[in-house]
Amino acid sequence: MAVTAKPKLDAQKLRADFPIFEQLVHGKPLAYLDSAVTSQKPRYVLDALLNFYETSYGNVHRGVYWLSERATAEFEAARDKVRGFVNAPSAKEVIFTRNATEALNLVAYAWGWDNLGPGDTVVVTELEHHANFVPFQFIAQRTGATFKAIPIDGAGELQLDALDGLAAEGNIKLVAVGLISNSLGTINPVEKIAAWAHEQGAVMVVDAAQAAPHKAIDLQTLGADFLAISAHKMCGPSGVGALWGKAELLEAMSPFNMGGQMIRQVRMEKTTWNELPYKFEAGTPPMAEAVAFGAAVDYLTAIGLDAIEEHEHELAAYALDRLGELDWITTYGPPADRRAGIVSFNVEGVHPHDVAQILDWEGIAIRAGHHCAQPLMAKLGVAATNRASFYLYTVRDEIDRLVAGLHKVRKVLT
Repeated sequence: MAVTAKPKLDAQKLRADFPIFEQLVHGKPLAYLDSAVTSQKPRYVLDALLNFYETSYGNVHRGVYWLSERATAEFEAARDKVRGFVNAPSAKEVIFTRNATEALNLVAYAWGWDNLGPGDTVVVTELEHHANFVPFQFIAQRTGATFKAIPIDGAGELQLDALDGLAAEGNIKLVAVGLISNSLGTINPVEKIAAWAHEQGAVMVVDAAQAAPHKAIDLQTLGADFLAISAHKMCGPSGVGALWGKAELLEAMSPFNMGGQMIRQVRMEKTTWNELPYKFEAGTPPMAEAVAFGAAVDYLTAIGLDAIEEHEHELAAYALDRLGELDWITTYGPPADRRAGIVSFNVEGVHPHDVAQILDWEGIAIRAGHHCAQPLMAKLGVAATNRASFYLYTVRDEIDRLVAGLHKVRKVLT
C-alpha cells in the first residue's frame, strides 16, 4: 500500500487569513512572537462571531421562539465541536467557562471544598502557571491539606523520581499538571503522572491551555479526570474556555456559581440543580464567543494539529540554534524535540522589559516578565525572562528579525 506524506503547514499562506498582519507597527511589518499569551484571530473565526450577532443572537435555552432556538442549536453545536476536539466521551461533560483559569478554579472550589482535608496532599509542579498553582494552593490551605510540588531539573523537566517521596508524605488526593509549560515550552509526561496519581487514589487535573492550540489531545488516553482549555489561545475569541470533567465527578460536585440556568427547581426551603453541563453554567453564557470557539476548532482541525506541532518544533529548533550563536544570550528549558514552540531567554546585563521595548520599536512583539510563573522564576534564579512563542502563522523570517533586534538591544544598552 502506498504511503502518502501529509502536506507540511504553509505558514506564509496561512498568514493571509489573519487581518492583524496587514498593518505596520512603527512602520515595520508585525512580527508577533507572543502567541503563548494569546493567539491572533483568522477571518473565519471573526466572521463566525459577527454572523452570530447579526443573524442568530438570542439567549440560549430560555425561549421557545425561533431566534432563541437557533442560537441554542449553534451554541450546543459548538459544545460538541469542543468535545470532538479533545475526544471526550460526551458533550454533557464539556462545561463552558470564561477561560481556563475559571475552569481550574471551578475544580479547586467545587471539588476541593468537599474532598480535601487535614492529612490530604495536593500536588502541582514547579512549572505551573499561577492559574494551575494558586487555586489549589489556596484551597489546600483553607481545608488543611498539604501542598507540594514536583521539582524540575536543570533542563526544566519534571523529576519523576520525586514522586515516591511525595507519596510517602501524605494521602495524595489531587494532582494538577500543565501539559505544556507556558514559560519553557516543556512537554510534560502527563500520561505517566496520571497513572501514578490514580495509583494513589487521586484525581488528575490537566491544564491544557498551552497545549490545546499546538498539540492533539485525546482524553481517551491522556488519563485526566479534569482538563481545562481557553479559546483565546486557539485562534478563538477571549471570554470563553471549557472545562471537561468525568461525568461521575461532576455529578457529585456542588455548583461553583449560582443563579439562573443552573437550577432545576427553586423553593423557599430548597434549591435543586440542573443536569450536566448546565449545573455549572450559571447566568447568560458567552454565546457568540462559544460559537466562534467552535469555528476556531474547525479552523485548527482543517489545518491539522500534527502539522502545527511539527511546524512549531522546527521553529523552536531554529530559534534555539540562532540564539545559541550569541554567547551573551542565556536560554532556558529542554531541547527542541522535548518542547513546544516557546523559547525563553535573557540578554546579559539587560532587563527583559528593556529588551522587549527595543524590540517593539522594530515591530517585534515578545513577552517580558515572570509569565505568571513566579515559583519557576525563583527556581531558575531570575526575576523575569524574555519569551518568544510561535504558532501556525509564525515564519522563520520573524526569528531572524528577532535575532537582528537582539543585536540592536546589545548595541544600544550595553
